[in-house]
Amino acid sequence: MTSEPSESGTVRVDAWIWSVRLLKTRSAAGAACRAGHVRVNGERAKPAQLVKAGDEVRVRIEHRERILVVKKIIRKRVGAPVAVECYQDNSPPPPPREAVAPAGVRDRGTGRPTKRDRRDMERLRGPSAPDLAAALGAFDPRTGETPPAKPAKPARRGERRAR
Repeated sequence: MTSEPSESGTVRVDAWIWSVRLLKTRSAAGAACRAGHVRVNGERAKPAQLVKAGDEVRVRIEHRERILVVKKIIRKRVGAPVAVECYQDNSPPPPPREAVAPAGVRDRGTGRPTKRDRRDMERLRGPSAPDLAAALGAFDPRTGETPPAKPAKPARRGERRAR
């Protein structure tokens, strides 16, 4: 087996996915095939399915689908510059990352937040963030009521109750 790319011949789809550096390990490539995340020419692929030059390989990786056309057959894992020459990437561009303002991040050296600052930060975080007083059991923030008191534990044998 040579590590040089060739335009003729066939190779297993899991080995090709691994050799062009789409997945880190060959076992991960085989697992992706078995899970149905790999399609060759529109058909679901098993790890041992053979691919040849001109085949379309679709791989779903981390919530993104990569659409590749096999240009060259490669059997061994090679460096990234050589691996890129072995396929044509027809994947749509990844969606842009949503710009989310970091909640609760303050400038260095501004000191402890005031009560107004703290309330503003809680408003930014939204209602899903637990209130500190509610976490400590002081009151229920939705109703404003204090929770019912827990009954006292009975004293163990030989111990006196605290008064």
